[in-house]
Amino acid sequence: MDIILSSGSTLVIIAAVVGFFMAWGIGANDVANAMGTSVGSKALTIKQAIIIAMVFEFAGAYLAGGEVTSTIRKGIIDANFFVDTPELLVFGMISALFAAATWLLIASALGWPVSTTHSIVGAIVGFAAMGVSVDAVTWSKVGGIVGSWIITPVISGVIAFLIFNSAQKLIFDTDKPLQQAKRWVPLYMFLAGFVLALVTIKKGLKHLDLHIESPDDFIYATITAIIVAIIGKVFINRLKFDETAAKSTHYANVEKVFAILMIVTACCMAFAHGSNDVANAIGPLAAVASIVDNGGQISAESAIAWWILPLGGFGIVAGLALFGHKVIATIGQGITHLTPSRGFAAELAAASTVVIASGIGLPISTTQTLVGAVLGVGMARGIAAINLSVVRNIVVSWVITLPIGAGLSILFFWMMKAIFL
Repeated sequence: MDIILSSGSTLVIIAAVVGFFMAWGIGANDVANAMGTSVGSKALTIKQAIIIAMVFEFAGAYLAGGEVTSTIRKGIIDANFFVDTPELLVFGMISALFAAATWLLIASALGWPVSTTHSIVGAIVGFAAMGVSVDAVTWSKVGGIVGSWIITPVISGVIAFLIFNSAQKLIFDTDKPLQQAKRWVPLYMFLAGFVLALVTIKKGLKHLDLHIESPDDFIYATITAIIVAIIGKVFINRLKFDETAAKSTHYANVEKVFAILMIVTACCMAFAHGSNDVANAIGPLAAVASIVDNGGQISAESAIAWWILPLGGFGIVAGLALFGHKVIATIGQGITHLTPSRGFAAELAAASTVVIASGIGLPISTTQTLVGAVLGVGMARGIAAINLSVVRNIVVSWVITLPIGAGLSILFFWMMKAIFL
């Protein structure tokens, strides 16, 4: 307790630095998920994708990142174990941020899309289990996260497989793909509008004081989807294409329509991601600041100081701009060859999985969801269309994320104790 009173300001400054480092890692690794398919399919250049992501990620993080955050991210550890020694929780949260950020830096340098959520969870589990008590960890929550390694990629992969196959059968495999596109693309726009509205409500706006519950969220999403579909129908009907042109030209024109859809999808996913996953960086930081401000008292929730959200938002933007291109390349080009229609199928499937997971309370990684969706699109074209060596590296990186985060966190935790105690 004396450490918090005597060195509180120093601890908050250290936490702010490593919190920014963690947000930087989220930008470098996780943000590529929202933009990788857009770049890989050539719907956007990498420069355009980074600019769009910077705007929408920062907007999501700053505008909808939350006024209050849980002191213990996702209820992974029991705060009661730290009531008498709050300094251990402060050391642990700083160590967890530093450990997760270090792993994200390494993974991003290698071009591996790993889960930022799993990185911070593994790190929190590590310091709590080894530094305090094995009983301090809620192991059932950890088990649910491990189970999500399999469940979420499978769900998104199946949905992407179905969306891609439906587009192939309804549009691309017909005699008149342009006519069929004018007929069916508004339906895809309706689906995209519905799913993205739900994602924005459930993941993007839940932190604002806008409490939209079921069935109101479905009503708003349906109205949004109808408006999007009508606008899409008007837009497509205005397009003038040469009906006598070669079929390959028709395919190219249809892909242009899907490219526009992809850009809209990517913007919404970036906003939702910024609002939701910024908590992986600012949650532990807010906990440290709250404990120091309250003289060592631990509360269930921490009010976020005015400077924390912009710090997280700027960190995400900096990481994306400086280091995001490597993971974008892996998602967009390394797994399978993407076109705008394939990329749209993957993004819509990933967004749908986020909605499903939110509805049933499934712990989810946006990274694993999107990788599963891209794999689903690849599988629809046959196993030969997938770069299995890249997939193998990605799966290995997922499996080692939790133990590496935990190991680094234990190391940093012991270092913090040696320095301050």
